[in-house]
Amino acid sequence: QVRPVESGGGLVQPGDSLKLACVASGFPFNNRAMAWFRRPPGKERELVAAISTDGKIYSADSVRGRFTISRDNPKNTVYLQMNSLQFADTAVYTCAARGFYGADYSTLYSDYNYWGRGTQVTVSS
Repeated sequence: QVRPVESGGGLVQPGDSLKLACVASGFPFNNRAMAWFRRPPGKERELVAAISTDGKIYSADSVRGRFTISRDNPKNTVYLQMNSLQFADTAVYTCAARGFYGADYSTLYSDYNYWGRGTQVTVSS
């Protein structure tokens, strides 16, 4: 069964850094694009960053220059390095994987077939 599992969330102060990790097994990780979505309190889910199998990267405007997505294929893991965290970054962060023939990232929620349960990131002073 494919189930990405996230870790690394927590409570931090503005300006701090966190690194999220997502381990995904049960499918050929090397052949699937991966993404991080988030849902802020009371708001819709949004795409934060995505990475294709060839390393092409997408970052949302709101996090570009602060967040970096990366992948380690031998470890079946995708990371989200988050720097200069802001109050607006408070959200549940969820890892997602594309399905078959999903080597390229997509910005559409519906193109991701496998989802983790999410990890809470709270930025508070």
